[in-house]
Amino acid sequence: MAEGSSAPTEVAPPGVNINAPHSARIYDYWLGGKDNFAVDRAVGEAMIQAIPGMRYMAKENRKFVHRVARDLVRKEGIRQFLDIGTGIPTRPNLHEVAQGIEPSTRVVYVDNDPIVLVHARALMLSHPSGRSEYIAADIREPKSILTNEALRNAIDLREPVGLTLIAILMLLSDADDPWSKVAELCDALPSGSCLAITHPTADFNPDEVNAAVAAATGAGMTLVARTREAVERFFGDWEMLEPGVSPVSAWRPDEPVDNPEAAYYWAGVARKP
Repeated sequence: MAEGSSAPTEVAPPGVNINAPHSARIYDYWLGGKDNFAVDRAVGEAMIQAIPGMRYMAKENRKFVHRVARDLVRKEGIRQFLDIGTGIPTRPNLHEVAQGIEPSTRVVYVDNDPIVLVHARALMLSHPSGRSEYIAADIREPKSILTNEALRNAIDLREPVGLTLIAILMLLSDADDPWSKVAELCDALPSGSCLAITHPTADFNPDEVNAAVAAATGAGMTLVARTREAVERFFGDWEMLEPGVSPVSAWRPDEPVDNPEAAYYWAGVARKP
C-alpha cells in the first residue's frame, strides 16, 4: 500500500511497464484473470464499452484454439505445435488439449510480454511423454524464433508443425507487412504442416469495431481489424481445411451456433501441400 493512499500499489515483474497497456494482459482481463494492471483494465473496459460482447468474443477465440488443437492432432496427425502470441496461460492450454489426445505432443509457446515469462512454469507442465517450452521472442522477427535453441531442441522442423497465430496479427500494422512475417514462418515448415489464424474484423459490425480500435490506438496500442480478403492472404497457397475462412464461432463448432457473426473474428486453418 502506498503511503497516504487507500489504493494498493501495483507491483510488476522486472521489464513490465505497468503504465502501458498490453494485449496479453487485456485479454487476461476479459477472460476473468488477475494478471493485469489498471492501465490494462482501463483499455479493456473502454473496448467493452465499444463492443459489449467483447468477453464473449474472447471466450469464443479460446474455444477455437481447443478445437484446432484437437482436430490437428486427431485428423491431421500433428505432433508438434508452435504457438506465437501465447498470452497469459488460460487452462486448458494448447498443450494440455493436444497431450490429452496424444501425450507425446510437443509445444513451443512464444510471447514478448515479460509477465508471460513469469507464468512460463505453468505453461511447461507437460505430460512426461511430451514437451512444453516457452521462449521470449517477437513475431516481428521470425528468424529469432526459428533459430532459437529451445525451439530447435523441442521441435523437429523436418516434421509437420501446427503453427497457431491466435489474435496476434492484429497487433502488426500494414506497414509492418505481417504477410511477409507469416510467409517467412511458413516457408520454414515442411509439407503437412498446418497454419491456424484468428483475426478481428470490422466486416460484421464496423461501428463497434472501429470504436474499439479507436480506444486501443488512443491508448498507444497498435490494433488493426482486417477484412476477410486480407486474412485469406496470410494463408498464401496452402490448402484451406473445411470450412475455410469463416467466423471463429462457425469453424467446426461442437454445437450449433445461433449467430456466428456475434464474435467479430475471422478464423481458418490451412495445410501446406
